[in-house]
Amino acid sequence: MQLRWGDSDVFGHVNHARVLGLLEDARLAMAGPGPGAGIILARLEIDYLRQVHYRVSEHLTVSSTITRLGRSSIGMRQELTQDGEVALRAEMVLVNFDYAADATSPLTDVQRAHWTQWLVA
Repeated sequence: MQLRWGDSDVFGHVNHARVLGLLEDARLAMAGPGPGAGIILARLEIDYLRQVHYRVSEHLTVSSTITRLGRSSIGMRQELTQDGEVALRAEMVLVNFDYAADATSPLTDVQRAHWTQWLVA
């Protein structure tokens, strides 16, 4: 993930809220426009383990895994690393959402197959 100059503050570290956008970008890349689409964030818990520093042209790594597939929900873990160290760890619950009905809906077999590729035991 690429940091932007505006992500940092006067001390040169990345604001805690800005890293949420990096995690979101990684989740959206996993979802794609196909069977993973329609998933929304229902719960988010983050442990900030160390500062993230802005450096011109540096890319950070976001690792994302699926920890659980429920009837309509997905458990996900994401870690953002810089300099080979985990800077933050996030645990979240995503839900499959039917926007027309304004309600959650069960995952289809196609959606399950899509998210299973990142499932860890």
